[in-house]
Order: sequence, then C-alpha cells, then structure tokens
Amino acid sequence: MPAESPPPGSAFKHWFDEARYRRIAELLEGQSSKFDRRKFLALTIVGLEQRSLMERLRQTALAYEAALPGSFRDKLDVLRAIAPKVDHAFVAISIGDFVAREGLHDAKHSLHALREITRYGSSEFAVRPFLQRDLTGTLAIMEAWAHDGDEHVRRLSSEGSRPRLPWGLRLTELVKDPRPTAPILKALQRDPSLYVRKSVANHLNDITKDHPRMVMDLVESWDRSVPETAWIARHALRTLIKRGDTRALALMGARAGADVTVERFSVKPRRVKLGDRIEFETKIVSKSKRPQTLIVDYVVHYVKASGSAFPKVFKWKVVTLAPGESLVLSKRQQIRDFSTRRHHAGRHVVELQINGIRPARDHFQLVK
Repeated sequence: MPAESPPPGSAFKHWFDEARYRRIAELLEGQSSKFDRRKFLALTIVGLEQRSLMERLRQTALAYEAALPGSFRDKLDVLRAIAPKVDHAFVAISIGDFVAREGLHDAKHSLHALREITRYGSSEFAVRPFLQRDLTGTLAIMEAWAHDGDEHVRRLSSEGSRPRLPWGLRLTELVKDPRPTAPILKALQRDPSLYVRKSVANHLNDITKDHPRMVMDLVESWDRSVPETAWIARHALRTLIKRGDTRALALMGARAGADVTVERFSVKPRRVKLGDRIEFETKIVSKSKRPQTLIVDYVVHYVKASGSAFPKVFKWKVVTLAPGESLVLSKRQQIRDFSTRRHHAGRHVVELQINGIRPARDHFQLVK
C-alpha cells in the first residue's frame, strides 16, 4: 500500500488536513454542478483534529455519500473521475471505502470500479467486505485480476484476499481454510513485479500463523530455481525461520543449528538514550567440513512498561560459508519510538540467532 510520507514531525493523520479537503472539494465541484461543497467541508473539517487517521478515512467516505447527488452509480462516476487527480495514494483509499460502504448491493459494478481505482489508492481494504459477503463469487473475479497486465491489479488480487491484512477486515473463512486463494498465489508465484511478490510473500506469511504445513507444502512444490519464486519463498517463510522451524530452514537450504564458533558478539555502547544508535558486531567461524548455509538474525528483548520483556527478531544476513571460513558482520540501529513500539528504560538483552539457535548474547541499558 504505497503512500507518501507526511511532513517531518507530522502525524500520518495529517494526510487528511483542511487544505487537502478543500482541494478534494474543488475536484468534486469540477465534476458535479450539484455537489454540496458546504456540506462536504462541514462533515470533514469540523471536528477534524480529534479524528484519528482511519476515522478521517471513514469520515471522508461518509462525506462523499452525503454531499454528492444522485444514485450510487452517479456518485461513483464522479469519484472515479477525480481518483487520478487526488494525488495521494492513501487519501485516494477513501474512494474505495465509499465503494465498500455504499456498493455492496451492486457488487459486479463495484468490483469493476475497485479494479480501476486501485492504481491510484489501493482497494485492498475495500474489496474485503465483498469477500466476506460472497467469498466464492468475489474470488472468481479476483482470480482474473491475478492475470491482469497492471501490477496494481495483480497485487490487489493477493493483498485484498490476505487472511490477516493489517488494518483490514479479518477474513475468518480464509483464516480457517486459506485453500480458496491458492489459484491466485499460484498465478503470481513468479510475478516480475517486486510490488506484487511482496504481497504474495506477506499473504503466505499470514497463512503460516495458522497453517504452517500448508504453506511449506506449497513452497516445496514450487520451482525455487526461478529467482522470483525463490524470493517469494524466502520471505513467505520468514516467521517460521525466525522461530527456527526445522522444515522451513531446510527449504531455504539450511539446517537447524549450525556447526560454527562465535568468536565474539557485542553491543555498543552499553548505555544509550532514546534517539541514539547502537551497533552490533559478531565474528562467526565455520567448523563444518562442508559448505553450510547460515541464516543469521538478531533478537532484541524490548523492555515493556511492566518491566518484563518481549523479543523481536530482526533479519541480518543469509550466507554460505566454506569449511573454516569466517564471517564478520556489523549493523547499526537507532533506538526510536514507533506507533507500534514504545521504548522503556531498562536492560535490553540482545541475542545472536543462527539457523534458529541463539549461541551468544549481550545487552545495552536504555536510560531516560
């Protein structure tokens, strides 16, 4: 779901600001002489600051419905006309949200529109109520999208049908049994677009959380000598590899554990403040008599507000070492807050992970 970054220091919700709404109102006015500009601005600007990002997205769709004249199709024609001019990928998702809210009764026409507008603002969220209402019929249309000449449409076939799409409506039927999406994934297994392949890998990674054997069976059946397919397989199995799953490691050419010696693993500096950078460094020496594939990760145990810790695994390096060969790795990472992760003062343990095994650890102290 591509979207432009907000101005420095600005929250993502400010993608929907007063200036943006006035610009959208101008676009709508240019397409519909009976568009109610006053009503649209009242519904979007009044109370704007109190709304979150997703609340602003939803409110925009409601304002389209209230301020545009005519039937659902009349309103949709206007919105389709302005979609290329909104000029912001996330803001344009509001058009898809309108379709999902108002167009379920007219599924065929609505899905055709979602296919068209997804290139301006992804329809990945908007297509999900249609899947929830008619899984078989909607998937039949989305299977055709998987063969479309436009990478945005092909991606939509995969991203829109992900069982556990972040921020999206959970498709409980597909969580329980994801097999209906297999034709889409098969069609896209060697897609030339990285944009599409990322979605396929994320779709499969979703499924590993409930049906890991199913995904590994599928990946094993694919021709992984094709670079595009190998890329998807590697990223699809990432959660299982982080957990040290023996079969997933084998599918990537590695075995559980590794015949190595870790000569050093360090984290510097020892004391940091929020915003500082820490550096990890390690030296690994192969003790095997044959070449071996190593999947090297590191694990940061973040301190929670309660004082306990939760581990997060980060990818580092995939490498094949010859007998007796050594590998020196270093990596820097900034300690900063995200909307999904807040840092708390305390002792943070960092572990080195090689093929699912954690042979070394160090720590740093976060001080406020």
